[in-house]
Amino acid sequence: MSFQHSHYQIHQKPFVLAGGEFRAYDPTGALCFFVHKKGFKLKEDIRFYADTTKQKELLSIQARQIIDFSGVYDVMDSETGERLGAVSRKGWKSMIRDEWAVLDANDNVIATMREDSTSRALLRRFIGGLIAMILMPQSFRVLNEQGTIAEAYQNRNPLAPKLSVTFSPSGPPVDRRLALSAILLLMCIEGREG
Repeated sequence: MSFQHSHYQIHQKPFVLAGGEFRAYDPTGALCFFVHKKGFKLKEDIRFYADTTKQKELLSIQARQIIDFSGVYDVMDSETGERLGAVSRKGWKSMIRDEWAVLDANDNVIATMREDSTSRALLRRFIGGLIAMILMPQSFRVLNEQGTIAEAYQNRNPLAPKLSVTFSPSGPPVDRRLALSAILLLMCIEGREG
């Protein structure tokens, strides 16, 4: 049931020296899953767990290449070993405005995750750092030609980073595990680059 909710509040643990930690809560405040990004790795390695004990792994996200400007990250169901799909960074487009492709198990594009607006994205990159986060927090949409799948909004507090994720009730049927993986991968990458 971790991935069946229509709304998540994702809290990032601040001031982690290496890697990253995120907790996703449902609308009642119950923990849905815990995400840990391993530090000091040449290839991204992100794991979703049922809780903070890390006893039950749910999903993994792993980079295909060591260094890749337009990286592709495979999303695996850790319980079944099934490859759910992948998330691919659109390298040059992401220099101006973050854009990622969400791929199915056969690497066909099924959705796109895009930063809110080009002008706001450029201003964020120009201003940079904590000031940009306070003045213009990021927001993203996961969408395809059928409509909006999910929207994610960052809060303005750099000391307690949070992201609110809402899935559209009438949105296209895309595996929420893939959409959440794309959003959390972006949070991990942004944290590393920011």
